[in-house]
Amino acid sequence: MKPLSAPGVALPEACPSRPWRPSPMLYGAAAVHVGAIGAMLAYPQSLGWALGSIGATHAAMCAAGLWPRSTWLGPNLLRLPPSAEGCVALTFDDGPNPALTPRVLDLLDQHGASATFFCIGQRAAAHPDLVREIVRRGHAVENHSMFHRLYFSTFGPGRMQRDIAAAQQVLADITGQAPRFFRAPAGLRNPFLEPVLCRLGLQLAAWTRRGFDTRSGNNAARVARRLAGGLAARDILLLHDGNPGLDPAGHPHCTTVLPGLLAAIDRAGLRCVTLRAAVPPA
Repeated sequence: MKPLSAPGVALPEACPSRPWRPSPMLYGAAAVHVGAIGAMLAYPQSLGWALGSIGATHAAMCAAGLWPRSTWLGPNLLRLPPSAEGCVALTFDDGPNPALTPRVLDLLDQHGASATFFCIGQRAAAHPDLVREIVRRGHAVENHSMFHRLYFSTFGPGRMQRDIAAAQQVLADITGQAPRFFRAPAGLRNPFLEPVLCRLGLQLAAWTRRGFDTRSGNNAARVARRLAGGLAARDILLLHDGNPGLDPAGHPHCTTVLPGLLAAIDRAGLRCVTLRAAVPPA
């Protein structure tokens, strides 16, 4: 496949592309399309069956894109590799947030924990000193798109690449290091994403478990159970330092839950590491 291009968006250095390999689902979808078209040409009476088959493949691909932990559309990091046995990865989405991110950093410092922050490019550009502080304290900054559009999964390949590459440029300029991982807004995507990530040298990263901590009014204990229940080595845990949900007392779930989660990780004898420290480059 010829690499996709995004006119007017310069790629940061140290961001090598990688070859795109269609997933088995995409090969299967292509085979269904070819077979259906051939059947319609050879047997016009099969029109209904052929169109139904094509529609079913599109529905399956849509479902795969709406399932954040799916690997049907391409590689998706759900757990740390076996080489990271004894470690977990704490990840924070939607920042930087000057009202909350510094508090998260202080809590991480108290436990000597490293974390990965998936930052929105637009917010990073507005708070560059905070992004640099994340890195200064030993954490990693990764790509969470430029604008975090909730309809990101409807983007075509050109718009998708422009959005991701713009965030890549902003984050690389601020930190001096190009992100290696990308997390889609809300984890939703479409078949165009993996070719774009290959072009930009990024790896898709989802999570093992999440606390749904963006839901205001949620019970903090329930958020904690979702994250710490069944906690195991190589887990990737998702919290949010941006767009935080609030408990009934008005406290952000992230800072309410994080101390207990860090204590549970310590009790389990596990160590918090960044994704880039645990996962070799693709």
